[in-house]
Formats: sequence, C-alpha cells, structure tokens
Amino acid sequence: MTASILVVDDAREMQEILYHSLASEGFQVVTAGNGEDAVGRLEAQEFDVIVTDLVLPGCDGLEVLERARLLDPRAVVILMTGYASLGTAITALRRGANDYLEKPFPLDELTLRVRRLLQHRDVVGRERLQQRALNQRPTGHDLIGDSGAMRSVREQIARSALTRSNVLITGESGVGKELVARAVHEASARHDRAFLAVNCGAIPEALLESQLFGHVRGAFTTAVQANPGLFVAADGGTLFLDEIGELPFPLQVKLLRIIEERLVWPVGGTRAVPVDVRIIASTNRDLVAEVAAGRFRTDLFYRLNVLHVKVPPLRERRGDIPLLVDHLVGRLNVRLGTSFLAVEREALSRLINHPWPGNVRELENVLERAMVLGSGDLIAVQDLSADLPGPTHPRDLRGAVRWFERQHLEDVLAETADKRQAARVLGISLASLYRKLSPGAGPGK
Repeated sequence: MTASILVVDDAREMQEILYHSLASEGFQVVTAGNGEDAVGRLEAQEFDVIVTDLVLPGCDGLEVLERARLLDPRAVVILMTGYASLGTAITALRRGANDYLEKPFPLDELTLRVRRLLQHRDVVGRERLQQRALNQRPTGHDLIGDSGAMRSVREQIARSALTRSNVLITGESGVGKELVARAVHEASARHDRAFLAVNCGAIPEALLESQLFGHVRGAFTTAVQANPGLFVAADGGTLFLDEIGELPFPLQVKLLRIIEERLVWPVGGTRAVPVDVRIIASTNRDLVAEVAAGRFRTDLFYRLNVLHVKVPPLRERRGDIPLLVDHLVGRLNVRLGTSFLAVEREALSRLINHPWPGNVRELENVLERAMVLGSGDLIAVQDLSADLPGPTHPRDLRGAVRWFERQHLEDVLAETADKRQAARVLGISLASLYRKLSPGAGPGK
C-alpha cells in the first residue's frame, strides 16, 4: 500500500517543491499551509508520515507533533526548521518526533529518511505484534498445551495477527474455535477495538440479517427503532462469524458484497454505511465439500479463507490432557466452591485414553460432574462418568505390545504434528510408520 504523507509549511513554494518531490517517488501527498489546517487534516484522515515546519502561523510544529501523536502513535513525524537549534531538536525528539531536518536540505535526503523511518516502523510493528502473539497467555482452556499440534496453532495465530486479512478457523465442535479467534484479535493491531461474535446457525435468517447488517426504523413491523447492526458496531475491530457454514445462501451474497465494497446496506435503508471490519469465521463443516455441493458460494469461501487456522481435536493431542485437567480443576474449584487438588493416576489414565468426541467442552463437563459428585482432595476413577470405560487393550502379550506400540505412535505423531518428524523421533522409516498406522495394523493384528 502506498504511504500517505502530510506536508505542512507556510511557504507555498516549499509546499509545491516537497509535494512534487515526494509524489514523484510514488507517495500520496497532501499539503497544509498552517498548523490549524494541518490538525484538521490529521483529524479527517490517517497519514503514515507528517513532514512539518517547526515555525508556523497559529499552532507551531511542536503542537502539530503532539496532536499527531494523540491521533495516531504509529505515524512518522519529521520536523523541519530554518532556525537551527540543538535545544529545539532535543525538545522535538523528546516529544515524539522521529527525525529532524535543518533547512535547506537535499530533497533526496528527505526521501531517504522517509523510507528508512517507514521501514523501521513496519519492522518494529511486526516484531511487537508477533511477540505479543507468541507471549500472549491463553484466554481459555482450549489454548493450553505444549504439544506440537498446539504449538502449530499458536504459530498460525501469530502469523494471522500480523495481517488485516480475513481468517477461517476450522475444527470439530468443542475444540475452542472462538478462543482462537479472540487470540488472533487480541494479538493484532485491532486489539483495543471491539470483538463481536455471532453464531450464524443459532438465529433465524430474518433476524440474522438485521443482526448483522442493521435496519432502519420502520423497516419491518417490529422495527420501532433503528439498529446499526454488528458490522457497524464492530467498525475498526473484529467480527467473529461462528459456524459460517450455516449462513443462509441469500445472506452469503450480501456478506460477499460487504467484504468486497466495505459498505453495509441496512435493511430498509437507502444509504450505505462504510465499515472497516476484519472478519474471522469458523466452521465445523467441510466448506470445500459444501462448495462442491452448491450450498456455499465459491467466491465467498475464497474471500474468507485468506488465512486458515486448523484447531486439532483433543484426541490428536492427548499429551496436553494432563495440563488441561490441572487448569480445569483449578477453574472449576473457583466456580463450584470445591477444593480438589488433582486427579488420581488411574482416573487421569482414563481421561487420557478417552476419544473425546466432544473435545475440551466434553472434558470440562466430565470433570465438573465428577467434582460435584466426588469428595476428598482427589478426583477418583469412581467419580468419573460411566461413559468413560477403562482401557480395553488385549490381555495376551503380543496383542498388548502391539496395542501399546500403536498408542505410542499416535502420541508421538500428536506431539510432532508431522509424520516425517514423527518417523525420525521413533527411529523408523516413513514407510514403516504408514504401515504401522494402517487400519490392518490395529491391536491383535
């Protein structure tokens, strides 16, 4: 994207010289002749760079600098002056100026400094966002875990947070897709703006249209007052569209139009409302199959699937279960007023070996039931639901060895999240790993 520059100087000739010089380098340039005019332009438009004279009629360059810092701390500010003074330079830098030029100066020197400062700003910004994404503490239990699968999710979150592009999160029900969406938002440049969520499958189509896009007063019988809608409410922030695969086809068309035009048309309205919203969508459906079946628009799928985060099911990261259990027990103790310290070894083994079709949501439900019914300091195996059968590995030695081998293979694969790396860790060839994981290589085979 082309950088925008505001040039502020009370000398018309200087304005024109800087305008043509910077515009010829590909920048978008706007000029102002005094401090008040500059502040007005700053309030009306965002600029990447402000190049301002220090001595101006009305408010001076330092006041323009302070206003620019309040409106957009990321903007690059370069002060110019024909009244050279080390004291003035130090004052400007202390107040947040990025650089200081003494008139007269070569035009190519200004261009060089602008490019360097923009490059430095972008590098520092990316590093800060990435560090925040990598260091961010989980906002919920589903992001807890040290397995290779969860490390991969965190890396995808960090990469997604560095951009403004739309994100599609996929995974089974109960894996924590909304928590991933919140983590992307919190680690992004939009973290201080709204994060709003809506379940596209939980609201009737007529109500969902009004919920998303808003409506004007009198648009329908019950519209006694106007409603701006979630897109307008999330302006500048993030809108999380949960279960996007449930979105009715007519609304898919309207959503696509908003993504392409960045304009929202309220129900019953005659004027579009401009919005700046990042969309994060999620689904437990196979959207590729939905597109092939004609139930989901191809163009909308590609607009949403710019960045993709796949959240693994709990059965593929069994090594994370002890950490999750510890976290959930502590959180449930607060909610239930209980004082359980941990889970007995046999009970933990039962939890680790359960397939968890409902993922972390099911695990939390099972632990809550056990803590309500149990007593003492430890959750015992008898406190667990009868739906969690004990291990059923073969009793004969050969079958047991193969059963434990298969469990170990799956644990290593879940830890590495990569078959080639898993084969290296196990000390076997990739072909052997595929053979051992094949359906015919199950317990007792």
